[in-house]
Amino acid sequence: MASLIAASAVFVGSHFLLSHPARAPLVSRMGRATFMAFYSLVALMSFLWMIYAFQAVPARPPLWMAGDLLWGLATAVMLFASILLAGSFSDNPALPDPRARANVTKPAQGVFAITRHPMMWSFILWGVVHILVMPTAANFVFAGAIIFLAFFGSFAQDRKKVKQMGTSWQGWRGRTAFFPFGMQIAGKAGWDDAMPAPGVLLGGTLIWLGATWVHGGMSAGIWRWL
Repeated sequence: MASLIAASAVFVGSHFLLSHPARAPLVSRMGRATFMAFYSLVALMSFLWMIYAFQAVPARPPLWMAGDLLWGLATAVMLFASILLAGSFSDNPALPDPRARANVTKPAQGVFAITRHPMMWSFILWGVVHILVMPTAANFVFAGAIIFLAFFGSFAQDRKKVKQMGTSWQGWRGRTAFFPFGMQIAGKAGWDDAMPAPGVLLGGTLIWLGATWVHGGMSAGIWRWL
């Protein structure tokens, strides 16, 4: 457990450090390509450490048993999270893409009408679901680290993008919501705008089916009942 806590702290801390205060000075010294390779290596190695430490924690009884009702809710939420993830790869102004400055001026539609951080919320929902269906101390640490990084990383990303894009990102932030469906609930956007495109729905469904099929020894998603 101590190793898992340490690995989780390194994973989360290195992301915040390399994404924000240390990013600019390291890019200036290493060059963008070398820095991105270094960033990816640190992220991968710390995440693999998390997985190894998580698997090494002795099995303990869960705090509660997840029945079919909870598993059904988790399955539906993970489908939604998978659709958010699929939609986040296209026209996302938060990604390091040369088209980001053009994308930030577009109308918020699909997953971006749901939240301006669809990728981050897919990770948050993943973490919440996995805690609900597997409430063990080790999973609280592992999934909790993912939730913490994605949630507070979204706030940090907003601040960074304001510095990079100025009024363009401020306008995007005014047309989108941080929390899913925040604009619709507030009456500032229509529910029709939040319908993802057919390709995103298909891609998200395929991600959901594939991820729940190869779920590491535990039946998940619809496969639990098939």
